[in-house]
Amino acid sequence: MDALDLAAQVIGDGPPLLILHGLFGSQRNWAGIARALSDQAEVHGLDMRNHGLSPWNAKMSYDDMAADVTRYIEDRALAGVRLLGHSMGGKVAMRLALLRPELVARLIVVDIAPVPYHNDHYSGFIAAMLQLPLDRLERRDEADRLLKPVIEDDILRAFLLQNLVRDGDHFRWRINLPGIDANMPALIGFPASDEVYPGPTTFLAGDRSNYIRPRDQEPIVTHFPTARLQEVADSGHWPHAEQPARFLALVRPLLDG
Repeated sequence: MDALDLAAQVIGDGPPLLILHGLFGSQRNWAGIARALSDQAEVHGLDMRNHGLSPWNAKMSYDDMAADVTRYIEDRALAGVRLLGHSMGGKVAMRLALLRPELVARLIVVDIAPVPYHNDHYSGFIAAMLQLPLDRLERRDEADRLLKPVIEDDILRAFLLQNLVRDGDHFRWRINLPGIDANMPALIGFPASDEVYPGPTTFLAGDRSNYIRPRDQEPIVTHFPTARLQEVADSGHWPHAEQPARFLALVRPLLDG
């Protein structure tokens, strides 16, 4: 397994906190949270493979991505690492904690469970994004208009379009859309295993989200026996963006613990 050298932004001073973003995101989406927590921790905002400024690769399993983060930790000799991962990044964080528990002092998982999901609508979104005539686009709002019939949610569409960047006289995607699409079955899944992470673990769920369901309690406790669940009031799948003050109020005590 060839681990990639991930791009990162580092800010602050204190115990290392690694933030792992979700699918189609980047460390830039977490910049405000990183700045807010920089008085408590040395915050490392990582771009996962095929996202942001990190390298692209055809392989994108959770073991591959956990290996990338492990390389990042070991290359920098980080100790007492706190891992905070959202959605896809939460699954990477969980997989790393299960495989290399000695590297992780504390685990914070945001709105995802260690289970397979069956929501494959992202493949339709990717197909629409790949069909955009990037060589003819002059403005971002043209892309927004073309994607709206397929991606009707305005907030989701704006989030995805953050990955459309101007490169000279044309636009390009800064995420590896074909690579992500090819790995979608693995990304909506989660590796079956018997590993256990015994360290302190907190799951933060949006109270209006259905990504963590009552039936997920058994696999959560099986793999993370110390886990506790806290809800972020009045938020969905992106509680850190929808309710940043409430989200930070829950995360800060966890970093001090």
